[in-house]
Amino acid sequence: MSMQTGTDTVNTSETAAEEKVNWLAELRGLALMLLAVLAFHSLVAKPFYIPSTSMMPTLHVGDRLVVSKYPYGWSWASASFHLLPRGDWRILADTPEYGDIVIPVHPVRDEDYIKRVVALPGDRIAVQDGIIILNGEAVSREIVPDVKIPFEPELICESGMPCLNAFSRYLVRDANGAQFYEVPAYRETLPNGASYLVIDHIDNQPLDNFAEMEVPEGHVFVMWDNRDKSADSRDLFSPRGLMGPVPMENIGGRAEFITFSLDGSASWNPLTWWSALRGDRAWTTLRPAMAEQGSGSE
Repeated sequence: MSMQTGTDTVNTSETAAEEKVNWLAELRGLALMLLAVLAFHSLVAKPFYIPSTSMMPTLHVGDRLVVSKYPYGWSWASASFHLLPRGDWRILADTPEYGDIVIPVHPVRDEDYIKRVVALPGDRIAVQDGIIILNGEAVSREIVPDVKIPFEPELICESGMPCLNAFSRYLVRDANGAQFYEVPAYRETLPNGASYLVIDHIDNQPLDNFAEMEVPEGHVFVMWDNRDKSADSRDLFSPRGLMGPVPMENIGGRAEFITFSLDGSASWNPLTWWSALRGDRAWTTLRPAMAEQGSGSE
């Protein structure tokens, strides 16, 4: 006959204790991981989603991109989820270049926008018939072939309406029956040679003319590439707009490149994600092309 010893009982108890989960340590590890992600998003880079047509043709609704946080230094706007109180401080401050695509925060609401820098501190800027006048000279803007925008009726914007309704008069069909939009476009070139496409197809819209103003020190003037969307630095009085030049401390980063893009047909079903991918947009750089300096108008 065998007997169970006290030693066996002690060993069994010790094994059971060792197998218990140390929830405090697990929670501490999870908190440290979340803090590391937050620090990376706030100091290095974060993802960004394009919800509107305001930066077309450069950016399409459904583009996902990477925003770097360090090019202009860090401020309250760098912190993800706007966790820091607003202030006028910056660490390792630097100034954007003409043509940079930046992420300004609305002057009142904690809402991120995405715009292009078209004037720097000390510049005088005006807009006449849609053409930027920078320091008394018209920024070069030449007519280019119409841009082709895919027909994507499933693409719904924040208003609940199809995003591309504004381009409906440009809808065409090719010989194979495929539909797309052919939208008039221009190539704009800033004084440093930064060159990019803009859409400006509505004549005499309210902000096609903007009286000259000087950009204060520590500020930049930003505009959308789709010039018929007006909530940018030109919009001085509407709560939708940026109400003038943007303080540098309100800029939370610079757009770098597109990681992937979905055309609006995707749903919660993962099987739809692959077919919704716009394969030709992945890894597209968002740094402007550089051309030789020149001036002129359309």
